[in-house]
Amino acid sequence: MKVRQIVLALLSITVIAPIFLYTDKVGTFVNPSSSRNDFLDDVGAFTVSGDNTRHLNVLQHQEASTLKEPIGVVYSDQSTDSFPKVTAEHKSTRVLSATNEDRQQQLSNPIRQVVDRAPPNLTTTLDSHPNASGISAVKLEKQSTQPLRKIDQKERSDNKRDRQTEPADAQVRRLKDQLIRAKVYLSLPSIKNNPHVTRELRLRVKEVTRALGDATKDTDLPKIALDKMKAMEQSLEKAKRVQDDCAAVIKKLRAMLHSSEEQLRVHKKQTMFLTQLTAKTLPKGLHCLPLRLTTEYYSLNSSQQNFPNQHKLEDPQLYHYALFSDNILAAAVVVNSTVAHAKHPSNHVFHIVTDRLNYAAMRMWFLGNPPGKATIQVQNIEEFTWLNASYSPVLKQLGSPSMIDYYFRAHRANSDQNLKFRNPKYMSILNHLRFYLPEIFPKLNKVLFLDDDIVVQKDLTGLWSLDLKGNVNGAVETCGESFHRFDRYLNFSNPLISKNFDPRACGWAYGMNVFDLDEWRRQNITEVYHRWQRLNRNRQLWKLGTLPPGLITFWKSTYSLNKSWHVLGLGYNPNVNQREIEEAAVIHYNGNLKPWLEIAIPKYKNYWAKYVDYDVMYLRECNINP
Repeated sequence: MKVRQIVLALLSITVIAPIFLYTDKVGTFVNPSSSRNDFLDDVGAFTVSGDNTRHLNVLQHQEASTLKEPIGVVYSDQSTDSFPKVTAEHKSTRVLSATNEDRQQQLSNPIRQVVDRAPPNLTTTLDSHPNASGISAVKLEKQSTQPLRKIDQKERSDNKRDRQTEPADAQVRRLKDQLIRAKVYLSLPSIKNNPHVTRELRLRVKEVTRALGDATKDTDLPKIALDKMKAMEQSLEKAKRVQDDCAAVIKKLRAMLHSSEEQLRVHKKQTMFLTQLTAKTLPKGLHCLPLRLTTEYYSLNSSQQNFPNQHKLEDPQLYHYALFSDNILAAAVVVNSTVAHAKHPSNHVFHIVTDRLNYAAMRMWFLGNPPGKATIQVQNIEEFTWLNASYSPVLKQLGSPSMIDYYFRAHRANSDQNLKFRNPKYMSILNHLRFYLPEIFPKLNKVLFLDDDIVVQKDLTGLWSLDLKGNVNGAVETCGESFHRFDRYLNFSNPLISKNFDPRACGWAYGMNVFDLDEWRRQNITEVYHRWQRLNRNRQLWKLGTLPPGLITFWKSTYSLNKSWHVLGLGYNPNVNQREIEEAAVIHYNGNLKPWLEIAIPKYKNYWAKYVDYDVMYLRECNINP
């Protein structure tokens, strides 16, 4: 009888209990709110052979180390908001839960079905069970599906946004990088000894080079470029497996870097020389223009060679401009732009001084293209008989053999520092004529000096009413940067300079200067200029140009104008502030990149070109185009 009872007990444990647990039909006969809890508690309370410590496990055994339980997280059936942000440790769970195979496993696993149907209080009971890690994993997987889908969508949108913010030449850069890597591998011995990899890399280099072409941004690339990039990447991976010596690759890259830096240095030197050469060279069209105009001028009769309104030339009540130039087109732009913005053009008088070669051509241009109601005077510097070597020290120096040797001797070309010294403008007396304004205009009391590489954008008549406060020269200061101070232009190692001037004094600009000629005569400024020129006969005080002697001559006699009157840098600096350019009364193309040259900075060229009438017959005949 006892044996029979024991057999029945074992049968109930081994046969009946699994039936209740692993079938879904039993669930229909029990009360979900109470009977299921009692049933599972009773099953868990069975003991075997009187061992109270060995409870029957209703779940499969799993090692606790097989699943990592989220740290410090309590999960709730009612809300998925309690689910934490997924970290890298749980990304595998997200991936697995998104597959159809896992969904099928969830449906076919009876243990998961039992847990899904259990009320909330059963979840807590099962979590406290010694083998509850499996249930926790099931619970985590089910609850995390929806939040993880949202995270996937966010990551996809972030990736799309990253692609949109990529540089416009991202693919072009990758292709170029691949070419560099391929060339590095091809130069290594281990790759050279592998004919197959070498042949494949060379083929890929040709393909990528052809696909890259002259592209500067991704939109310039052909459609096959992406395929070529992928093929090249695969070939590079093969080469990487063959050549795994990082030291050899680094050594080769350093050699390439050194070679590139040396090439860059050579190219910079060549660019500097060619820029200086271009700046000194007259374009073919500008050489043709004066020849064509001169021929036309001498075909006129004497009565046709005169300008109107010559009675205004010495009227001190009018606005007088001094312009010294041998460039006809540049002088025309200065005059045209000034008259275009003048409120009363008939009150403006332009005094142009040029050399003998361009005198007839300059006159012919303004006779054929008069600047509205403004008055024009064109003079030949050769007619200034008072300007001779006995009067002007600089004229005597410019004609001396030592000066000619300094500027033009061939061996000077080997020195980068002296390239800029070899510009013919430094040998031209036209460049130094600005120091003789009272002699040129003896009956005027104020004159506005303009360089021929400027463009006027506003009415300038306000400059004549400025009070210079006893100074001779009104100019815009340029000491915003260190290289525009006195020590940049003058030799302060010489006692004559160091005793008389401040090395940190602010420099100023030529190009647009208002000169009080009455004050000039009173202070005898021309004699100050002559004295310093005599002291500099061996070029020990300064090297070149008219700005250094100007800084000395007008020392403590310069009045600082508002910066908006004169904006500089358009002939060398591509980063001049656009707002300053638009608001400036005068913009200045100081530097080598003059607007009439092909090397001009493109974005600044139109400010100058819009004052040139390219439909003029002489310009068309000389093939001068915008």
